[in-house]
Amino acid sequence: MSCLSLDTLSVTLRGRQVLGDISLEIGAGELVGLIGPNGAGKTTLLRAALGLIPATGHSSLAAMAPEARARAAAWMPQAREIAWPVTVEALITLGRTPHLGFGQSPAPDDLARVDEVIGDLDLAALRHRRATNLSGGEQARVLLARALVQDTPLIMADEPIAGLDPAHQITTMRHFADLADSGRSVLVSLHDLGLAVRHCTRLLLLDQGRIVADGRPDAVLTQARLAETFGITAHLARTAQGPVFQPLDVVR
Repeated sequence: MSCLSLDTLSVTLRGRQVLGDISLEIGAGELVGLIGPNGAGKTTLLRAALGLIPATGHSSLAAMAPEARARAAAWMPQAREIAWPVTVEALITLGRTPHLGFGQSPAPDDLARVDEVIGDLDLAALRHRRATNLSGGEQARVLLARALVQDTPLIMADEPIAGLDPAHQITTMRHFADLADSGRSVLVSLHDLGLAVRHCTRLLLLDQGRIVADGRPDAVLTQARLAETFGITAHLARTAQGPVFQPLDVVR
């Protein structure tokens, strides 16, 4: 079953093509890391796939009506702007909106799901605080919780671990891996290649608006591609605790 299908998706902004002929499929149970250098087009790809910016080509999500799309994919943008001084609990509960009828209040099952995610993301101490008063890292976890309670087949997240401390970075990636193990899918843009290698089942390497590699982490992050795309050398080792990836130096 496909959660997302893109066919020759392209985006032109201010007269310049920033995304060109992207075609891919994401199936159930995948944790897909979208990686690439700054300016490669990662955010543009995610936003175009969701129909948030004009694009040519086809996206299965962009083709849906907004109500159906909200039940098919949850979106966590890179910008963490919380506009209203609502409580953390109220903000997370908004993630249940696609499952409610017009004017319908959350049912006990909805509230139970909110409680479950609050516990999973270690947010119990924050649940009655105003979301606008939280630190950047705390806001990121709250917005992740809102996406998780949406309970969609696909979650799309743009740099969700940026600004988090190491423990919460690992916890977030483990949550994504658990979702994939349960049959749901995650498409997440990342700059931390170490976490991408350890947790993702598949990597999409984007450079200059085009996919230059797609496959298993060890097959994508070859020394040649690391040098050409990122300008670095790195060490990849397999250990008893899983793969370990360490950038080493800049290629000069």
